[in-house]
Amino acid sequence: MVNAIALLGFNHQGVSHLSGIVTLVGIEAVQANGAVAVHLVAMLASFVVGAAASGAIVGGQALVLGRRYGVCLFVEAALLLAAMFVLLRGSSAGDFLAAAACGLQNAMTSTFTGSMLRTTHVTGVITDLGVALGLKARGESIGPRRVALYLLLVAGFLGGGAAGAFGFTAWGYLALAAPCALVFLIGIGALWLSPKGA
Repeated sequence: MVNAIALLGFNHQGVSHLSGIVTLVGIEAVQANGAVAVHLVAMLASFVVGAAASGAIVGGQALVLGRRYGVCLFVEAALLLAAMFVLLRGSSAGDFLAAAACGLQNAMTSTFTGSMLRTTHVTGVITDLGVALGLKARGESIGPRRVALYLLLVAGFLGGGAAGAFGFTAWGYLALAAPCALVFLIGIGALWLSPKGA
């Protein structure tokens, strides 16, 4: 949802698609659009800061649900809420807050799953699906559960994009309230499900 809202509103630039952002930095630099290139570099840096915040809060231990994930989710919700208000005031600084939220989200899910899942882009998931097809052609398999998970992620990304587009068309930047609320509720769930003392 956040990336769809970004593509429709934040200077028509996604906040979680780093390959695209890095490519655009090169293009803008060659075309001598320094201000745009600097803005894009700041978005990259914001994504990295969000990922670093996840690393600092969660640590590097995979597959261990704990209160730290709830804290991360609350920070992400706060970043999305702040991005919404900043963008509603007409400041493109909201781009940086949204990018930081995406970096935190991606790093947190990557840490939790041992780098098996990334939730802010689907390039890896689509690649893994292609590998699965290639393995199937060879008579091998990566397992139906993993393929189902990949398909679920693609469907989630597609559904989120559609919801973000619908939300932005109807409410503009206020549509960021939906992913903000969703992340906040998941944060409450993460705290509730965390083992005592974790």
